[in-house]
Amino acid sequence: MTLTDELQTLTVVELVRASQAGDRLAFGELFNRYRAGIVALAMRRVRNADEADELAQDVFIQAMEKIDQLRVPEAFGGWLRRIVHRMAINRVTRRQAPLACDPETLEATCFADGTPDGVALQREEAASVRAAVARLGVTDRETLRAFYMHGKSLVQMSEAFDAPVGTIKRRLHVARKRLAKEMDVAQAV
Repeated sequence: MTLTDELQTLTVVELVRASQAGDRLAFGELFNRYRAGIVALAMRRVRNADEADELAQDVFIQAMEKIDQLRVPEAFGGWLRRIVHRMAINRVTRRQAPLACDPETLEATCFADGTPDGVALQREEAASVRAAVARLGVTDRETLRAFYMHGKSLVQMSEAFDAPVGTIKRRLHVARKRLAKEMDVAQAV
């Protein structure tokens, strides 16, 4: 009889106790016995096969690291299910929502010209925009930088500039028009 055959004859309680004593083969047998059920439970929680497999692996890693904390070996199955439930909730709440993007923005960011000429052109354009922004008045410059470079929302800008949101919207609109005019003047020269 081989060692793996011996492990297959042991009860869950015996395997848990052996795992708690440091026997990795015993934990491997627990993994083999519970894996399918844990993957199925994970699938019900995250609704994605790849994520369910990944979650199941994370669950077993967590279980292996914390098996010493399990005081009642008979409760191993329920203990694993609680780990799945908790880790699934964490995974789902931390998962970032997919970001919608209009085709123009997608094309501009994902399909940028990666050639040396394209990179040089992008740098030139960025430098001319920065120069045009620098030529604007203080209020226009601060408004554009807060919104576009620092990613501030209108509400955050309203608080920072101590002005109503409507005023911030107007400032942003005016600053954009002045920047466009500066860019036209710079290109005409």
